[in-house]
Amino acid sequence: MPEISRFLGILIKMKYNDHLPPHFHAEYGSSKASFDFEGNIINGNFPPKQTKFVGAWALLHDDELFANWELAKAKEELLYILPLRRD
Repeated sequence: MPEISRFLGILIKMKYNDHLPPHFHAEYGSSKASFDFEGNIINGNFPPKQTKFVGAWALLHDDELFANWELAKAKEELLYILPLRRD
């Protein structure tokens, strides 16, 4: 499963030709969850603080997530999405 971003210890991945609805996968330590492109957990468990980070990142990058979803459906190389930064 290709990595599409990494930030604050969170790894974001997207599978090729995955099932609907459009989503991505996040890992933090031993926690794993699937998120929709609005940043809501649709499957799995994730720590509350990291869930907020993933949600904020997803809202900032929803266009890029949809673009990657289309690339994944076509089994083409996915684009890296800039990480969430805490400045």
